[in-house]
Amino acid sequence: MKFENKVAVITGAGSGIGKKTALLLAREGAKIILVGRTQSKLETAAKEINEVCDNNSAVTFATDITKEGEVKVLSDFLKSKYGSIDVLINNAGSSGSASILELDLEDWQAIQSVNVTGVFLVSKHLSKLMINAPEKTDRAIVNIASLSGHKAGAKIPHYSTAKAGVIHFTKALAAELASYGIRVNSVSPGFTETPLTEEGLRNDSFVKAIERHTALRRVGDPTEIANVIAFAASSEASYMTGTDLLVDGGWLIT
Repeated sequence: MKFENKVAVITGAGSGIGKKTALLLAREGAKIILVGRTQSKLETAAKEINEVCDNNSAVTFATDITKEGEVKVLSDFLKSKYGSIDVLINNAGSSGSASILELDLEDWQAIQSVNVTGVFLVSKHLSKLMINAPEKTDRAIVNIASLSGHKAGAKIPHYSTAKAGVIHFTKALAAELASYGIRVNSVSPGFTETPLTEEGLRNDSFVKAIERHTALRRVGDPTEIANVIAFAASSEASYMTGTDLLVDGGWLIT
């Protein structure tokens, strides 16, 4: 199995792409730490994963990744229980809708905090565990960016800016951690069925517009994104770092 005996931390793991990725890695042998703000969602996800995998491979740790103190507590927990980690998936994120001229500073800062600062804080503290790992096996960080980081979306200037930041932060972190043998890549999903898109996808005209502008003429499934994340996190991508993997169904080529 691709992730046998690997310890993997996944933020935003209570639903959507994070949950699907956690299940996929657990099926491939990983020990999973599900991280998020809502303990009940994490526990539900862990129960589902452990029922499917039948090996109690998933545990939970509630953390607000925008607060450095809480991220430090998470790091201390991981160090005491596992010593080090092998895989980090920075998946937590949030969005909103507003034009630039109508956007409140508080809303702007909130989106940057979750989507960029959170990735920075978790990467900063948990990469130290990876650097100090006693066995220098293949280690990887995968940051979840977005198609919106490549092409600004309508009414989401704060989200588009944040995800572009994630893409460039990934490249900076990859350069910094390469000497330790730690790979860092990002994955940019296009329109995918997740809690962030759930409301919009109830609108038939919105869905039809996505289909028109997507080369594959459909919305993505979170499992399709999880497959790419798992590849980037695995030793199959051992010669790839500092790269963004765009999984958009061909949106940018239409």
